[in-house]
Parts: sequence; C-alpha cells; structure tokens
Amino acid sequence: MTLNRRPLSITILACLYLAVGILGFAFHFRELLSLQPDIGWIELTEFLAIVAGAFMLRGHNWARWLAIAWIAFHVAISFPVLRMVAIHFLFFAVIAWFLFRPTASRYFRGPRNQPT
Repeated sequence: MTLNRRPLSITILACLYLAVGILGFAFHFRELLSLQPDIGWIELTEFLAIVAGAFMLRGHNWARWLAIAWIAFHVAISFPVLRMVAIHFLFFAVIAWFLFRPTASRYFRGPRNQPT
C-alpha cells in the first residue's frame, strides 16, 4: 500500500479555510447572540468554511467541492460591485487551480481508489 501524501498546497488552502471560517464565526458571534436578522446565514457560511477546511485535511473529495462552492458563492454575492467580483473571482481561480491539479486529484481520490 502506498502512502497518499497531502500536497502542501492543499494543507495551506485547508488551513486558510479553517482560519477564515473560525475568525469569521468568532467575529460575527456577538451579532448572532444579539439576534440580528440574517446573521445566521453569515455564520452558516463561516461554518461551511470550517467544515471544508477540516475535511480537506482528511482527504474527502466532497470537501474540495464544498470549498469551490463556498468561494463561488462569494463571487456571486459580490455583485454588482465590480472590484469585489474581480477579487473574489481571482481567489476562485487560484483556489480551483490548486484544488484540481493532478497531485491534488490523486490525494482526494484516496489510497483505496489508487490503481495497483
């Protein structure tokens, strides 16, 4: 059985997702406690970033798709501010490139699905 080592780029991306999710969740938590409207949706998106980061570290393929969906959602909600759309789309492109490189695809495929 060969080891399926996690690429450094995936480790960094997963840790970034964890950091953004945890910091965002903590930042908005007081607003959640004050029962401000719509803050639950913000906290949900932060929680999804945490989930994506944690499970990318574990090599779950669905987590990289969640990570892509998460950043795509941020591109969509950036409209109509062109500068925000451009920045989020740049993040989307870089993240997608790292998540779907051949080494990342092998990692997310896992050792149980590796050809022998």
